[in-house]
Order: sequence, then C-alpha cells, then structure tokens
Amino acid sequence: MSYKVINFREKLAKFPDHWSPKVIAEMNDYQFKLVKIQGEFTWHDHPDTDEVFIVISGQMEIEFRDNTICLGPGEMTVVPKGVEHKPRAEQECEILLVEPRGVVNTGDAGGELTADNNIWI
Repeated sequence: MSYKVINFREKLAKFPDHWSPKVIAEMNDYQFKLVKIQGEFTWHDHPDTDEVFIVISGQMEIEFRDNTICLGPGEMTVVPKGVEHKPRAEQECEILLVEPRGVVNTGDAGGELTADNNIWI
C-alpha cells in the first residue's frame, strides 16, 4: 500500500476558478474537495446529505433563511441536509468541503454556477 501527503497550498495553486470544487481525496464514500469562492452563490440545499465547510484562508458567510454565519480561517460548520443556504465571500476565500461522492454543488437548484462533478486534481 502507498501513502501520500496532500498539500492544500499545492493543490489550490493548480486552479484559478471560483465555485468549482476539485476532489483531492476520498474516504469511504466521502470526498474532500477544495474550492475557491468569491461573490455570491445560489440558494440551494442538499436534501440527502449534510455538507461540511472548513475555511482554509479568507472569510466567508453562509446565509440561511433565518440568519447568517461568518467563518474565518480554521473555522468550520456543518450545514444539515435539507437546509437552504447561500455561501458568499467578498474577497477570495479557500475552503475544504466534505460531502458524499456525487453531490452537485448547486443541489437541485441548477444554474450557471453548477460545476462539473468528480474533477480530481
């Protein structure tokens, strides 16, 4: 068996685009995805799974229908399945997402920010 170190900085340097998660590892049926965000995303939910946001650098907000939370480097949150949310960041923010394989970034909402799925870097 081979073991490897995954360096977030090296992986993040490989792509410039925003709102397009890139898979860096899998554990069982879960994927670890790096993504750069800036601006506003679309309202969406994931009816079948929770979603984990871990901020690596920058600041982001996640708007919910009843409040908004702010996350900075070294902070995380779990958005429960079925909860509508809208991520946003004024300046570029780098985050790690943890979610089951096959989860589409916009859920069932679709739209121009829907990214190709299962893209590895």
